[in-house]
Amino acid sequence: MKSPIILTALLSITLFSCAKEPQVKHKSNMDSSGENIKNVQVVNEEDPICHMKMAGSLKDTAVYKAKVYGFCSSYCKDEFKKNPESYVQK
Repeated sequence: MKSPIILTALLSITLFSCAKEPQVKHKSNMDSSGENIKNVQVVNEEDPICHMKMAGSLKDTAVYKAKVYGFCSSYCKDEFKKNPESYVQK
């Protein structure tokens, strides 16, 4: 009797945990320079990977389909470049 209940509980926990949006864990050395980029126009107001607001925290950029996207770190830019189509604003 305990086995079906435990199995059901474990399956439920697994399904609910997979439904969450993945969270980006920033590394302590995630950016290539300690300085913010200034006077660059980007198409996004927040980092498409970690959703950090770009105002005052733009550290890296990437161009995709003739648009410049801003990122809080080179780590987030590298993640974007792996599959940019899944992150671009529609």
